[in-house]
Amino acid sequence: MHTPHNTHFIRLEHITHAYATGASHHAVLHDVSLSIPAGQSCAIVGASGSGKSTLLNLIGLLDEPTSGRVVLAGQDMTRAGAASRAIARNRIIGFVFQSFNLLPRLNALDNVALPLLYRGIPQHQAREAARQQLKRVGLTARGHHRPADLSGGQRQRVAIARALVAEPSLLLADEPTGNLDSHTAQGIISLLLSLNRECGATLVVVTARRRHRRSHGALH
Repeated sequence: MHTPHNTHFIRLEHITHAYATGASHHAVLHDVSLSIPAGQSCAIVGASGSGKSTLLNLIGLLDEPTSGRVVLAGQDMTRAGAASRAIARNRIIGFVFQSFNLLPRLNALDNVALPLLYRGIPQHQAREAARQQLKRVGLTARGHHRPADLSGGQRQRVAIARALVAEPSLLLADEPTGNLDSHTAQGIISLLLSLNRECGATLVVVTARRRHRRSHGALH
């Protein structure tokens, strides 16, 4: 499901999010509002503990705000039930994490195919789609390698291919270069930006590295 580029794919309205600590509550986010147009690339930059990942989890429907509204693709998801949120995550959102989250016993091809297999798509179709995404991230020759046999940058590319295999409208990347050296990190950011332009998916990246803003096609 893709939203026209002149509309706001993400809209947060007066979001507050607090964690209970004993008898008190600690507000991580307070009265945050933002709108991100469909197809845009956006970086959320800040120091550790500033609430970046919490904000991304709210956008990605992994958590609910204490107050405020979360609207994705025109749908108010603020108090959506667990089943509706899970369907939205599976259908329109792709996640890329700092720790890659690849299954060590599966090769790259089958790691990428997993989201489609969870949907019940036949294995041969899921694998063909996975091959296309590995080609897109430049890892055609590494499809039968397990994560332990790949470099950090290659593992993150596999994770990006997995996030894209279901053709999401929204790609969320939480510190995707946190475990990579600076040269490899720049390559991953450039790849995400090129995929954003190629696929038209809205891209939101959480990072503490301000220098990523100088990457090719800087994040807006």
